[in-house]
Amino acid sequence: MTEQALLLLSLLAPFVGALICLPFAGRPRLSAGVSILAVAASLVASLVLVARTSGGEVFAVHAGAWPAPFGIVLVIDTFASLMLSVCQLVVLAAIVFAAKTLPDRLKRRHLFPLILLLSFGTSGAFLTADLFNLYVWFEVLLLSSFALMAMLPGKAARGGTWRYVVINLVSSLLFLAAAGLIYGKTGSLNFVDLRLRFSDADSPFLIESSTALLFGAFGIKAALIPLAFWLPSSYPSLPPALAALFSGLLTKVGLYAFYRVFVMVLGGEETFPHRDLLMWLALVTMIGGVLGAVGQNGMRRILSFHIISQVGYMALALAVYTPLALAAGIFYLVHHIVVKANLFLVTGLVEERAGSSDLAKVKGLLHTSPWIALLFAVPALSLAGLPPLSGFFAKFALLRATLESGDILAAIAVVAVGLLTIFSMLKIWRGIFWGAPEGIGGRPPARSLMLTSAALALVTIAIGLACGPVFGLAETAAAGLLDPSAYYDAVLGTGNPKLATQP
Repeated sequence: MTEQALLLLSLLAPFVGALICLPFAGRPRLSAGVSILAVAASLVASLVLVARTSGGEVFAVHAGAWPAPFGIVLVIDTFASLMLSVCQLVVLAAIVFAAKTLPDRLKRRHLFPLILLLSFGTSGAFLTADLFNLYVWFEVLLLSSFALMAMLPGKAARGGTWRYVVINLVSSLLFLAAAGLIYGKTGSLNFVDLRLRFSDADSPFLIESSTALLFGAFGIKAALIPLAFWLPSSYPSLPPALAALFSGLLTKVGLYAFYRVFVMVLGGEETFPHRDLLMWLALVTMIGGVLGAVGQNGMRRILSFHIISQVGYMALALAVYTPLALAAGIFYLVHHIVVKANLFLVTGLVEERAGSSDLAKVKGLLHTSPWIALLFAVPALSLAGLPPLSGFFAKFALLRATLESGDILAAIAVVAVGLLTIFSMLKIWRGIFWGAPEGIGGRPPARSLMLTSAALALVTIAIGLACGPVFGLAETAAAGLLDPSAYYDAVLGTGNPKLATQP
């Protein structure tokens, strides 16, 4: 199968699956089965694309055979294929958990088509080569997430949904305004064409005035402090299956947009607008998120605050802006998507077995369910950055990058936040798993749930043990952002960006 066919399969399989599921809302088992097959097909295609882009190759599909920058272009490179693969893996795991743990009244309200549409929007955001279409794909995934959150009952869920919807609508408004201003100034929104026009601009104000709005839009979606207040009030109200899905995908799409637009499109350390601001926001996000996590007493809320803290690490890598730092940030993205999603799934296992994940209500789960304790320990230790798990290598590479660039304050923050992360993970361990059994009133989770969480734990271990090859892919992805000549060639049909046809 050609790379273009694989690209279309990875994108369209969830969409086709959603269309098939729509008439079968009253048959949740059938819908779940179709969803699993659709996402599995997308995952396999994405993994093949990882192999085929591992040397820095880039492939494109021009919709309707319209040449860039006039037509819609979908592009797959190493960065996009890595993100597609890990996100589809998380979607697959979330669907298995949703099928087993969520009540039928939710499943019958088009739960699985909405999850597939969320996956479809996420994949489109990774593959698009156009700023306006990036906005469109963002809206596809956001509307799907709005509908999923709106289905949840209860006052707390409704409050979290309203905050989530309102702040993301503000983000979308900023994004659309930025796209309109950029088009008005340049006459184009194609990534490659924008790179050319920005590089020929007489004044940096052309970049800075418009990208300030993009910075705000992406900052909200990525959950950078002070734009992250919506996340800890929204995610804890989600069932673990949906929390895993949201934590693995939504903030990471915002970070992906930061990397793709601010490195490849705007281009150059000297022309990177708002870099100093991003550095300070990243540090504040790292520290504020982990301090918020330390002060919580429920697994869901602790893990929600840790999403914010870890976003700070990935934003810091972008702010440092060296080849090693960007590679560390991309490796961190891959590692964190898997680890954070699995931690929320383990929260679901705890709630299935004990009936609650409140640290004050449950104790001693280690003695009654040692396998759940082990499944928590693997991603928790990886999140904290202990060797030989993936989190250690992600933080070590970022620490080395900050030291080599002379950002001593950032290096201190990397270490200090890592230590506080260990403390908060130990807080969960001590509260939920240690001591004499107490408050354990549920039933053992289904074997399929345990196996799904175990599979993600094995992926975490595998990323750590195969750190060299995986980090090599991250380095290739970072190199492709810094020197996008192969991207130019795929989009424009020539390696020389100055040969682009100007509208």
